[in-house]
Amino acid sequence: MKRLVALAAVLLVAGCGSGGDSPHLTVFAATSLKSAFERYEPGTRYSFAGSDELAAQIRQGSTPDVYAAANVRLPMQLYAKKLVDLPVVFASNRLVLAVPAGSSKVRSLNDLAKPGVNVAIGSASVPIGSYTRQVLARLGAARSKAVLKNVKSEEPDVGGIVGKLTQGAVDAGLVYVTDVEAARGRLTAIALPARLQPVVRYGVAIARGTKHRGEARAFVEGLLKGSGRQQLLKAGFGAP
Repeated sequence: MKRLVALAAVLLVAGCGSGGDSPHLTVFAATSLKSAFERYEPGTRYSFAGSDELAAQIRQGSTPDVYAAANVRLPMQLYAKKLVDLPVVFASNRLVLAVPAGSSKVRSLNDLAKPGVNVAIGSASVPIGSYTRQVLARLGAARSKAVLKNVKSEEPDVGGIVGKLTQGAVDAGLVYVTDVEAARGRLTAIALPARLQPVVRYGVAIARGTKHRGEARAFVEGLLKGSGRQQLLKAGFGAP
């Protein structure tokens, strides 16, 4: 009997040691959030992809509990269709020009227009691609056209750009500064001039019809002022 009581006590302690994980929660999140979110609540079920792809899945009937995007526009579109609650901004980010560590072929945005330089960017529909095109537009029509001529790959999410860079398939790409930090020394970031830097804000919303509203609300609140915020800052994200 004493052994059974002791075993029950051990199981009870183990069951209470989830550390805030939400095993029943499903979160759709932008690829750039992967490192921070998995450290925030590693027990949560995540689906990481391009924000536009995840939004399309929700419109087609997929039912996550939380949707976190690399912009505010996509969550607001879902809100207009009554598929999610009103989104809130929970983080900011910055774009940088990324090159493989040790490479000297590209040292600035000007080098992206040089013959023989291969560039990877996000597709126009995904937030990283939209932000990138804002940067290029501010370079002026001629320079923007020259850079786009050297684009060899348009990726569906920022993870695809990082992959091309770390594999040496391209010489440079525009990504978030947090992606360079998450690459752990495999990439080098080149800062963009302040006048070219777009405003990058991340929006999060609770899905309508979620069966885990309490957990979803706790997850979002943690991003705003709890351990989630700490992990975002640690990963290089900025305040909302």
